[in-house]
Amino acid sequence: MTIVSIHQPGYLPWLGFFKKIMSCDIFVFLDDVQYEKRGWQNRNRIRTNTGTVLLTVPVKSKLGMNLNEVKINNQSNWTRKHKKSIEVSYSKTPHFNEYWNDFKKIYDRDFELLIELNMKIIYYIMEKLNIRTKTIFSSELHISEKSSNRILEICKALNCYEYLSGSQGKSYLNEADFVKNNISVKFQNFHHPVYRQIYEPFISNMAIIDLLFNEGRDSVEILDRAQNF
Repeated sequence: MTIVSIHQPGYLPWLGFFKKIMSCDIFVFLDDVQYEKRGWQNRNRIRTNTGTVLLTVPVKSKLGMNLNEVKINNQSNWTRKHKKSIEVSYSKTPHFNEYWNDFKKIYDRDFELLIELNMKIIYYIMEKLNIRTKTIFSSELHISEKSSNRILEICKALNCYEYLSGSQGKSYLNEADFVKNNISVKFQNFHHPVYRQIYEPFISNMAIIDLLFNEGRDSVEILDRAQNF
């Protein structure tokens, strides 16, 4: 029997995303769903000395296109802007030099698809946070249902007995259907930890690199202690 969680792979995800991965046996990257414009699949926020800034990866997308089909618009020099913004914001953090060269190597690669970039970053962060949860892509399961039924069929395919949903699942999940299939549902209620930031006051919900650059190896313990439900 298995605990499952599911989410789209975003760009430089926040702490709660990685806490979900830590909290389950199998994490499903929802890659064959419609791309969300102005969502978090191609952008995220980082902390600056004046507040926050939104980093956005430019993409080429059409209406109805799935996330795993979206291409990066590499005609714009977006990597230079992102690298400069991250370096200016975090170069004085205690653990910047431990990770920055690795991130620069990622940004210096020519990714064609958005999901390739996102997954490269996510897998790197998982390694640094010592997250060993099994992961798969929803496209591997070939499930065509939509919305709540799609989630349910994914859970059934993975012999799931408990589904860990994001808080937004309360608005669309049909919990009665899960109960009928002997699957319990829990909704994430992530209690964001307060950690060291070089700028004050503390601002939560930043990209995961904010925690990593500021706290280094202690990030594992900080995220592990954070309450999730």
